[in-house]
Amino acid sequence: MQPLNVLITVTGRDRPGVTAALFGALAAHDADVIDVEQVVIRERLILGVVLSLRGDPAPLRRSLRTACGALGMEHELVVTEASAVDTVPARHRSKLHVILLGHPLRPGAVADVAQRIAAVGGNIDSVTQLSVFPVSSLDLIVGDADEEALREALARAAAETGLDIAVEAAGLARRAKRLVVLDVDSTLVQGEGIDELARCAGVLDEVTAITAGAMGGSLDFAESLTARVELLAGLPVADVERVRDALVLTPGARTLVRTLKRLGYTVGVVSGGFTALTDRFVDELGLDFAAANVLEVRDGRLTGRVIGDVVDRAGKASALRRYAEQFGVPLAQTVAIGDGANDIDMLRAAGLGIAFNAKAALRANAEVSVNQPFLDAVLYILGIPRSDIEVADSQLDDNDVANSEVADGAVVVR
Repeated sequence: MQPLNVLITVTGRDRPGVTAALFGALAAHDADVIDVEQVVIRERLILGVVLSLRGDPAPLRRSLRTACGALGMEHELVVTEASAVDTVPARHRSKLHVILLGHPLRPGAVADVAQRIAAVGGNIDSVTQLSVFPVSSLDLIVGDADEEALREALARAAAETGLDIAVEAAGLARRAKRLVVLDVDSTLVQGEGIDELARCAGVLDEVTAITAGAMGGSLDFAESLTARVELLAGLPVADVERVRDALVLTPGARTLVRTLKRLGYTVGVVSGGFTALTDRFVDELGLDFAAANVLEVRDGRLTGRVIGDVVDRAGKASALRRYAEQFGVPLAQTVAIGDGANDIDMLRAAGLGIAFNAKAALRANAEVSVNQPFLDAVLYILGIPRSDIEVADSQLDDNDVANSEVADGAVVVR
C-alpha cells in the first residue's frame, strides 16, 4: 500500500507535557515523522506534524481525538497521497529571510510587504517576532521567490512605507557571521568628532562644509581630511581630550557591542576619525580592535598634520580585510556598519554591509539600510531576537549598570 502523507495541526493552551502526550499518541501507529513545526504565541501552542503513514488513517484519527480531548486541544488531520517532494520539508529548500523594522510597525505596512512578496511569486512560510522594543521587528521566511526580483520589490516597499527591510539568504551562511566592524562618527557615536574639534578651534563652518562633501562622496576623503586637519593647527591637546570625553554613544551602541561579544563575535571599529577620540571606546566597550588616523602633536598642540597612512575609503576596506585575516574569519562571515561614502568599499568587502542612518551615496551601495535611531536594531538584521539580548542584559555587572539607562522601571543598556 502506498504510504499516505498525514498533516496534523494541533492548537490550544500551552503547558508542560503537551508535545510529549501528542507524540505518545502517534507512537502506536506505523508512521515516520517527516516534518515538525511548533510555535507558542502568548501561551497558545500551534503544532504541525507531517507523517508518512502506512495503513488505515482511521485508528490514527481516533488516537489523536482521544489525546487532544484529554488535553483540551483542538486538532485537524488531513490525508494526501505521498510524493517525492513531500519528503523534503519546504523550509529546508532555498529560502530567504525578510526582516521588517518599524517604529511603530503598522498592519498596513506589513500587508503591503506581504502583497509585494506574493506578487513576485514568493510564499511566506513563517513569521517570527524578533522584538517590540526599541523597535518592532519581524522575521519572515520566504520561499519560491527570485531573490533579485524580491529585493527590487521590497526596496520600493521600504521607500513607500518607511519600513527598514532587509533580505538575506537563509541557512548556515547567515548564522556564521563572526566579525563586526563599526564606523565611529555618526555610527557608534552621535555626530562627527572632527566637527567638535573644529568648534573648539573656531573653524566649524569651514570644516563642516568639507565634511559634508567628503561624506556625500563629492570630495576625495584623504584630501578633505588633510584640509580639515590643517584647520585644526594650534588646538591644545586639552581641548581634544575634552571633546573625547564629551562624545555620546548612539542609543543602543552598548547593547549592540555587549550582546555581540557575549554571543562570541569579534567586534571593533575602523574610523576615518582620530585615535585621540576613538581609543576611549576600546576600553569602555571592550572592543577587540580599532583603527583610526593619528593626529600629530607638538608642544601640547595639534600641528595640523596626520601621522602615518590615512584611514580613508580604501584604508577602511583594507583594515576590514586585515582584521578578518588576523582573527581567522573569512570575509563572507564579516559585517560592516557605516554611514558615509568613505564606508562604501568596506561595506562592499564585508559579507554583509549595513548602512546606518546613512547618506544617499552609501545607501545606494549597501545590502541593508537601517534608518532607526537605535544601533542595536542591527541585531535583528543578524537574526538575534530581543530575548537573546535580554539574556545578555541579565548578566550585567556593576560597571554595566553604571553605564545603563533606566526606562519604564527596567534597566535598558545603551
